[in-house]
Amino acid sequence: MTDWLTLLPAIVAIAVVLWRKEVILALLLSLCTAELLIFIQQGQGLGASLLLNGSIQTLERIIEVTADAGNARILMFSLLVGGLLAYLRYSGGVTAMVDLLVRKGVARTGRQAGLLTFGISFFTFIESNLSSLTKGISTRGLFDKFGMSRARLAYIIDSTSSPICIIILLNGWGAYVLGLLSTYELSVPAVSVLLGTIPLNFYALFTLAVVLYTIISGKVYGPLRRAEQQQNRLADHTEIDTPASHPSYMLVPLLTLVFSMVAFMLMTGNGNLVQGSGSKSVLYATVLACLVAYSMMLFSRRFQHQQLVNIGFKGISELLPVVTIVLLSMALGTSLKVLGTGAVIAGIVDQNVPHFLIPALLFLAGSLISVTTGTSWGTFAILVPIGMPMVTLLDLPPQLVLAAILSGGIFGDHCSPISDSTAVSSVAAGCDLLEHVKTQLPYALFCGVLALLAFVLTGFLMI
Repeated sequence: MTDWLTLLPAIVAIAVVLWRKEVILALLLSLCTAELLIFIQQGQGLGASLLLNGSIQTLERIIEVTADAGNARILMFSLLVGGLLAYLRYSGGVTAMVDLLVRKGVARTGRQAGLLTFGISFFTFIESNLSSLTKGISTRGLFDKFGMSRARLAYIIDSTSSPICIIILLNGWGAYVLGLLSTYELSVPAVSVLLGTIPLNFYALFTLAVVLYTIISGKVYGPLRRAEQQQNRLADHTEIDTPASHPSYMLVPLLTLVFSMVAFMLMTGNGNLVQGSGSKSVLYATVLACLVAYSMMLFSRRFQHQQLVNIGFKGISELLPVVTIVLLSMALGTSLKVLGTGAVIAGIVDQNVPHFLIPALLFLAGSLISVTTGTSWGTFAILVPIGMPMVTLLDLPPQLVLAAILSGGIFGDHCSPISDSTAVSSVAAGCDLLEHVKTQLPYALFCGVLALLAFVLTGFLMI
C-alpha cells in the first residue's frame, strides 16, 4: 500500500467536516476508512468481505479503546460532569452567587460592571456555556444601566468563556484534551504537556488581554463602536429559570472539585503534582463533587432522591454527543497510529516544511476546521492525532504543538456563526446572533493574527 493512502482517513475527516459540518460523522467515516486500510495493509486483499470485516474491525477498535483503564476513566468523567453541571444549575447556587456579587455593590460603574463580568468567568470556569449564561443573564441589566450595548456584553462573554476554560484546565476541557493525549507515548507526562500549553496558548492570552483593555479603557472599535452608538437592545431577554437559593450550593461543590483534584493529583503522583494521574484525579474529584452537590440538595429538603437522580441523568444525557466525540477520537487516534499516518505526515512535513513553521500551520488548520464546523472540541479531536505523532517523530516540543492546536480551535470558534458558544453568548446577552458575530470578528481576527505571528516566532526560537 502506498504511503499517500495512509493520509486518506485524515482527508476524509477534514472533507466531511467541511462538507457536512458534522464532527461525529466525520470521525466515524474517518475511523472506518482507517480500519479498511489496516485490513488491506495486513494482506487481506480487496475481496467481497472487505466492507464487512472493515466494519467489524471498526467496532472492535472502539471496544479496544474503552478497555483501556485511562480511557474508561475519561469517558466516565465526561458523563459525570454533565450531572454535576445539572446539580449546580438546578440547585440555584449559581444564580445566588451572582446575585450576592451584584447586591454587594461590586459594580457601581460601567468599568466595574465589565470587570464583574470578566471576574465571574473564574467562578464558572468549569464549563464554557454555563459561564456564558451566568455572565450574560446576571450582568446585562448593569450594561443597560451604564449605557453599554448588548453587543459589547456578548463580546466580553464569548471572549472570556472558552479562553479562561482552556487556560485554567481544571474542568471538562482539560480532561477532554488529556483523553486525546492518552494514546500517545510522549517524552513527558500528558499532564505536564497540558500545563505547558498555558503560557503558549497565544490566542487565548491575547484575547483575554484585549478584553481587559476594552473593559478598562472603555474604548470600542469597528462594528462594535457603531453598535454602541445605536445602543442595540432586545426586549425579549432570556432569564435564568432556577430561583436563587444560596451561594454555597455552587461554591462548596466547585471548591470540592478544584481542591480534591489537586489533592488526588498529589496522591496519585506520590507527592508530585505533575506526575499525578490526570484521568484518575478528574474522575475521583468529579465523583466527590457530585456526591457533595447531591447531599447538599437532598438535605435542603427541596429535592427528593428520585428527583435528584433524574436531574443527574438529564445532565449526563446533555453531554452524550461530547462523549461520543471523545470515544471516536480515541479510536481514531489508535487506528492512525497502527496505520502509520502520523509517520507519513511527519515525513512529508519533514521534507517540505521548515519545522519551526509547523505550530503556525497547525494553528491555521485548526482555525479553518473550527470556523467551518463551529466546534473547537471537534477540531482538537481531528488535529491531535495528526500533531502528536509529529512531536515524537520530528522531536518537536509537545507543549507548543498542542498549544497551537488549542489556539486554532478557539480562534475559529470565535469567528464561526454556527458555533454553539457564539449562539449561547448572544442569547445570554440579549444580542442578535449575526450582530454578535459581526462585532466580535474584528477583535478575533486581530488576536488571531497576533497569535499566528507568535507561533512563527516561538517556533523559530524553540525548534
